[in-house]
Amino acid sequence: MDENIKCQVDQACKTAEDFTKHYYESLDKRRHLIMRFYLDSGVLIWNGHGTTGKDAIGKFFMDLPVTEHNLSSLDAQRVLDAAVASKMAFLIKVTGTVKYQSKSPKPFTQTFIITNQEDKWKIVSDTFRLQEPIP
Repeated sequence: MDENIKCQVDQACKTAEDFTKHYYESLDKRRHLIMRFYLDSGVLIWNGHGTTGKDAIGKFFMDLPVTEHNLSSLDAQRVLDAAVASKMAFLIKVTGTVKYQSKSPKPFTQTFIITNQEDKWKIVSDTFRLQEPIP
């Protein structure tokens, strides 16, 4: 494998691990800080319902019940520079379970596109979906 490609793969994996660790810890334990993860113009699609802007996203999360996330898989890849205004960006795909208050855990998937802004990773796009059985 080309050394440059290997370096990019390693960087995507390390970034995804660090980012998701901090993201889900904040979401579960310090939710009032979650909006800091999003660009001012960030987009959240939550089970098919869209919210735009970090303030609106922060309010959306504050209205959710208390959560506990457990991750079961994580994948990341580099997004071509041209796709995100010539900034380094990664696509991160997460699967796991989420428990809302005292309810049973439910499987979920979440996909992020993050970009590096002033040496901090910010969410450009976030798509979350509970994995409900098809009736």
